[in-house]
Parts: sequence; structure tokens; C-alpha cells
Amino acid sequence: MKKTSVRPPKPYLRFGKRHPDILAAYETLGAACHHAGPLDRVTRELVKIGIALGAGHESAARAHARLARAAGASPDAIRHVALLTTTSLGFSSMMRGLQWLDEELGVR
Repeated sequence: MKKTSVRPPKPYLRFGKRHPDILAAYETLGAACHHAGPLDRVTRELVKIGIALGAGHESAARAHARLARAAGASPDAIRHVALLTTTSLGFSSMMRGLQWLDEELGVR
């Protein structure tokens, strides 16, 4: 997986200090999953935003929004992911996810 300048959240870094072997194995697994198929980096990050929104994982949605931006995704593409969740998750869940993404993108 290509390294990016996006700094991981503090709890992630703290976990890595406490359990470096587990974190290294997790990152190796993540890299293998990223390179197991034909999706490019931007598409992979957009997919991961959708998965995070579907699971209701705010910190993951925000983290992957940052990673998507670092990979070159436009703010409109990131917000589009939230809109696509409307028919699967419902309007209220889409609005919650869109709020998280807008906050992460600095939209007021």
C-alpha cells in the first residue's frame, strides 16, 4: 500500500505502540487486500468510505475521506459516496454520513 502523508488517528498510533506485532500484521493484511484486485487507489478509498458509512463507523469514514483526498479524489466524489447510500441505508443515515464527510472536508 502506498504511504501517504495523512497521519493516522491517535488511538491507532497508541494501539501500535502497545501492540506493534498486531498492528504490523493488520497493515500487511490491509496491503494484501488493497493489491488483490484491479481497483485503483482512489476507487478503493471511496469504497472504504461507503463501507464505513454503512457500518456507522464515523472515525473510519473520516479517515478514508482524508485518504481519498490524499489519493486525489475530489470533494464531490467523496460526497457522492454518501448520496449513494441513500437507498441502502435510508435518508437519515445518508444525512448523518454526509455530515461527517462535510465536516471532514471543511464544508460549513
